[in-house]
Amino acid sequence: MKFENYDLIPRAELRGFINYFKKRAYLYVTIFTFGFIVGYPISGEIIEWFLESDRYKPDGVQIIILQPMEVILLKLQIAVKIGFLLLSTSLIMDLSKNSRNIIKESKRNSALTKDIGYRALLLSVISSVILGILGIIYSHQILIPFLLDYLAQDAVSAGLSSTWRLKSWIGFISGLYFSSIIGFQIPLLTILLIKSNIIDRNEIIENRRALWFVSLLFGAIVSPPDPLSLFLVGGPILILLEIALLIDKISEKYQFLG
Repeated sequence: MKFENYDLIPRAELRGFINYFKKRAYLYVTIFTFGFIVGYPISGEIIEWFLESDRYKPDGVQIIILQPMEVILLKLQIAVKIGFLLLSTSLIMDLSKNSRNIIKESKRNSALTKDIGYRALLLSVISSVILGILGIIYSHQILIPFLLDYLAQDAVSAGLSSTWRLKSWIGFISGLYFSSIIGFQIPLLTILLIKSNIIDRNEIIENRRALWFVSLLFGAIVSPPDPLSLFLVGGPILILLEIALLIDKISEKYQFLG
């Protein structure tokens, strides 16, 4: 497989991108820590909700706890995901507001880039929330029910007992929710990077096959190893990437996001 151009983000822009976020590392650590601290008590409620809901436990499956520390470790795991989710949202908002400062770090194309105003920042916040909700709906209605049923049926067909560890079970479910929320932010992130002149739309198109491969690899990591499960996880990312390119093309034509 041969790609046209591996330099999806030019080195100068990438350098500026890294330098800018290095300067704000303390802020990002603070945001992540805040999300982690707030997320720890919330994770207890999330675990309780999963246990009380019959939707997440296929028929014939028994949930067990092998060690006393399992619940605490699970709460820590979920709290980390909440902290990272808050951090990811903050990074997107930072990018939408301060793209010009990032480009200035690269010493290139600064004259061609303008800050995205507060109106567009508000649009980015609303878009991020909507995309996150769509990710939750997709996981709740399609992805999680299918994969849980697949795992249960696979265990039965192999003659194995359907006994799942609490940490592995809830960790798998919460990971799918988390992955969908993050993955559904791709259209917004792609448009912001293009509008900020950090990456060029043509570079994305030229490296489309590489991005497809990364999306499917992501799907393979978080899903069972079969083609249908892989597509259910990675497929929406591919579709959303194409939608982002289409939205950017339309917005460039009618100039309502510039």
